[in-house]
Amino acid sequence: MKKHFVTNLTLLIFLNLLIKPIWFFGIEVGVQNQVGEEIYGFYFSLFNFAFILNMLLDVGINNFNNRAISRDHTKLKGHLAAIIPLKLFLSLIYAGVVLVSGKILGYNHEQFQLLWILVLNQFLASFILYFRTNISGLQLYRTDSLLSVLDRSLMILFTGLLLWGNIMQRPFQIEWFVYAQTASYTLTLITSASIVRFKSGSFFHLFSISGSLKILRASYPFALLIFLMALFNRVDSVMLERLLENGREQAGIYAQSFRIFEAATQFSLLFAMLLLPMFSRMIHLKQDVNELVRTALPLLMVTGLSVVCIAYYYKFEIIDLLYKAHAPYSSNIFGILMIGFLFVSISYLYGTLLTANHNLRQLNIAAAITVIINIGLNLVLIPRHQALGAAISSLASQGFYAITQMFLTIRLLRIPANKDIYIKLAAFLAINLLVGYLSLLIPGWIPGLLLLAVFCLGSAFLLGLFRPSAFMGLFRD
Repeated sequence: MKKHFVTNLTLLIFLNLLIKPIWFFGIEVGVQNQVGEEIYGFYFSLFNFAFILNMLLDVGINNFNNRAISRDHTKLKGHLAAIIPLKLFLSLIYAGVVLVSGKILGYNHEQFQLLWILVLNQFLASFILYFRTNISGLQLYRTDSLLSVLDRSLMILFTGLLLWGNIMQRPFQIEWFVYAQTASYTLTLITSASIVRFKSGSFFHLFSISGSLKILRASYPFALLIFLMALFNRVDSVMLERLLENGREQAGIYAQSFRIFEAATQFSLLFAMLLLPMFSRMIHLKQDVNELVRTALPLLMVTGLSVVCIAYYYKFEIIDLLYKAHAPYSSNIFGILMIGFLFVSISYLYGTLLTANHNLRQLNIAAAITVIINIGLNLVLIPRHQALGAAISSLASQGFYAITQMFLTIRLLRIPANKDIYIKLAAFLAINLLVGYLSLLIPGWIPGLLLLAVFCLGSAFLLGLFRPSAFMGLFRD
């Protein structure tokens, strides 16, 4: 299983390193610089509002289905017949709740015009993720890896033409960005659905309402967890936009750093996408999961700690390079948020293992407490410190949730604490904090940043956190 994990992770990382940096540094940064912080903040707060309620589109079906198909491939056809009509029905509920909630929050006509399209995009994205859970559940990881970058590849093409193709006679509009997402999601959905249909045979005449109700009852704990996690991850920008007079601008400034933070967390998400079906199958077969934990843990933590060190020492330079305005203020937000990336990496490992083991009650309790912490801190800190307060709230929430999951995993699954790895990680952090400080003495920030990055990689090998012989052995086995 370790060999399976590493080989597929290598492909997944390669594809995402090929596409995601172009998407973020070229497209998302380009769009925000074109439209400005206030307009982008207008879009960003609406996007997160629609995303928070995305749980109603899924109600935990994706995680439930991935876990079930990984354990028993013969369930594919029956699950398709039950889940597709259920998701169509849930889409109507989702659209209604989002629009009514928007009315309660006082959104105006301009906001509703964009919100309609964002609701459609969430519907398309939800179905893409559902079909991908079937593909990864069938252990077709290479196919799933290609699908993971297809939508972004299409968005790069469509948005790039709108940004730099000189095909429009007026300045770039934020609505064009949303429409490009719609087109990309639609084509990706058609592709993923076609692959699943090929593997399962025709499923449109097999719809099962009784099966839908059975799956709904089984999956609701996943739904609650997804909703709670979306809430403490995404509510910051919504509260900024609603609580402050200059809320749109502050949400846009917050988005500058949050988008980088979100792009970094995609690396950890790749691990979770591969680990969930693998952990589920190993637990079902009563195999030892700690061997796979010890493979994934150093990869995730070294990456997280490296990002923290680089962001801490070069936060201003990175923000100033990417964005046209607000660099001194925004860089402080960036430095705080990127510490949270380390905690997100921990969550994606231990949270995925707890999900595979079906410890959803404990995860939901921890997530509910995290939501209370996050919203409480936001209510206190946003009026006083604006976007910086939201960043502090996010860091505190992510830290609490990650550490709680780590202790829950050790206690509930009885796996070792792997103290030897954490001792090496502490040494890794100490070395690279010192190197980062010394790198500031080098003329020019880019050579200093590159030196720090090289030392992060080199020290990981010297400390035995990365072992080339072990990885090459996995590929040869």
